Amino acid sequence: MKHVINFSGGLCSFWAAKRVVDEQGAANVTLLFADTLIEDADLYRFNEDAAAHLGVPITRLCEGRTPWQLFRDEGLIGNSKIPVCSIRLKREVLDKWHRENCLEMDTVIYIGMDWTEENRLARLRKEKPFWRFEAPMQHAPIWDKCRMVAETEALGIKVPRLYQMGFPHNNCGGRCVTAGISHWVHLYGLDRPAFMEWAIDERDTMKEFAARGITPLTILKDRRGGTVQNLSLFQLVDRIEAGEKFTRHDWGGCGCSVQYQDAA
Repeated sequence: MKHVINFSGGLCSFWAAKRVVDEQGAANVTLLFADTLIEDADLYRFNEDAAAHLGVPITRLCEGRTPWQLFRDEGLIGNSKIPVCSIRLKREVLDKWHRENCLEMDTVIYIGMDWTEENRLARLRKEKPFWRFEAPMQHAPIWDKCRMVAETEALGIKVPRLYQMGFPHNNCGGRCVTAGISHWVHLYGLDRPAFMEWAIDERDTMKEFAARGITPLTILKDRRGGTVQNLSLFQLVDRIEAGEKFTRHDWGGCGCSVQYQDAA
């Protein structure tokens, strides 16, 4: 039996892998990492530390384009309704490797989902009924993210810096097209260069799309006043700098390797 962990570089996928290796041994385990080319530098350090601890090397996959290169090629900026970067750079890359390297009958694919995400696992199993998917962190002992942080530190492994900065995941350098406004406001306050890099990419891509006759969309939406309009990252900066207070509860969701039809 092959044991393949879709390894995102996050704590939940690490602990899923840890439980699999502790139970099954390392010999038939694969840590499968899909690189979007915009990951935080500390993610790669964490992956190396995790691989060394588990005794399993990282199998790195890469489609070859960054999200913004992809958006320009597709004529669409990814957003929570159409997370094209998640589809092309994560899901399709992982699925292709599964098809080429595994047989459905002798492979278990493990996902880093915790006890709050049973609905996502059920949806994934429904979408791909011929593969066996498991989520070890949904089984006892049940841990929350704080417990995962503490247990990681107890192993002598440094927790990825994005968690230390208060982000809920360790993907895409703290950027995510399915992230909510609270996430982006938080990023602006703690890592302005990362925020502004994407603000510039969004602005320049929208200009290019307009020149190509493509109606540009933005990552975020402004829903004030009962209407829905584009909200560019530069417009969000203006509102932040004007002193506007934002909700602290709109973090959105990041499920790059496992969210399917209803990605919104």
